[in-house]
Amino acid sequence: MGAEASGSGPALRELVREAETSLLECKVCFERFGHRQQRRPRNLPCGHVVCLACVAALAHPRTLALECPFCRRACRGCDTSDCLPVLHLLELLGSALRPAPAAPRAAPSAPGVLTCHHAFGGWGTLVNPTGLALCPKTGRVVVVHDGRRRVKIFDAGGGCAHQFGEKGDAAQDIRYPLDVTVTNDCHVVVTDAGDQSIKVFDFFGQIKLVIGGQFSLPWGVETTPQNGVMVTDAEAGSLHLLEIDFPEGVLRRTERLQTHLCHPRGVAVSWLTGAIAVLEHPLAVGTGACSTTVKVFSASMQLIGQVDAFGLSLFFPSKITASAVTFDHQGNVIVADTSNLAVLCLGKPEEFPVLKPIITHGLSHPVALTFTKENSLLVLDSAAHSIKVYKVDWG
Repeated sequence: MGAEASGSGPALRELVREAETSLLECKVCFERFGHRQQRRPRNLPCGHVVCLACVAALAHPRTLALECPFCRRACRGCDTSDCLPVLHLLELLGSALRPAPAAPRAAPSAPGVLTCHHAFGGWGTLVNPTGLALCPKTGRVVVVHDGRRRVKIFDAGGGCAHQFGEKGDAAQDIRYPLDVTVTNDCHVVVTDAGDQSIKVFDFFGQIKLVIGGQFSLPWGVETTPQNGVMVTDAEAGSLHLLEIDFPEGVLRRTERLQTHLCHPRGVAVSWLTGAIAVLEHPLAVGTGACSTTVKVFSASMQLIGQVDAFGLSLFFPSKITASAVTFDHQGNVIVADTSNLAVLCLGKPEEFPVLKPIITHGLSHPVALTFTKENSLLVLDSAAHSIKVYKVDWG
């Protein structure tokens, strides 16, 4: 009985933490709801919930008109009401809502720890961003998000240099972007879940090619050193290599590299070794919960490394949920972890797993990663609607 009770402690803490993150936090300002006036949860007519402070910030000062930041439905600030279920949940959990025990953190001076140098974007500039890429020639940062123009390009200083990709239903529009890559000749490739297609633009936003009818749910996309395009199909469980004549806007060849993956999403290619990393999201048996597996293939598609959530749990004290993957310049596999709000180094595929946290604070919901030529790590933080620039210090 005592063992059972002690075993339920971590599960209860995880449940409370999940409730606090998912239900008891305003998803606009990311402050926790409370009973104080400015932090009170308010129902919008569409059913979304934000805090009163954000209602006041979003509403027009004279007409009180506002637009839901999530579904864009128009309403008025005076049409909102207290969200009683959230208020009741706050009362029910009461003292349990204390900061959850953090995962063990590396000391700031430990080798390999990264520190945030600066951030850019922010709510309004970016809206619920999902994908991040770097232009190899210009060094500009390309992000796809839920704004009216889906693709936003930032200069080296973090200013918006250009944006394109109208939200709409036309073939050249982008309905629901999931990921983006930039090719060696500066073409922008976007996976669009809205019409299950791949869309190719030049760097100025002119549509060059739409590849439709070949995918069930195209998700991750990455450029290879040979200027091919890797695409995961999350619904079909496959990994594809596309050979495209970008100047002519012609798809030359499609090759299905893997066909038995479990809901693959993120994909990364090492420019050092040609290795390919894929993030799978299989459902945990009997629970319906989503787990994650990192698989790494050689350039010839031989499996050379694999680790799942259980394997990682042997090295880390809490559950790890990998949301993004990339390679550093030394060929190490780097993943973003949304359960611990961290970025982890898994080591080289042949050493799997040599787990070392390299970012342990300052993140809200990391969804994409990429390294610059200067060895800085860019992290797309979807919850903060921003790109955070971390400097690498391998000690």
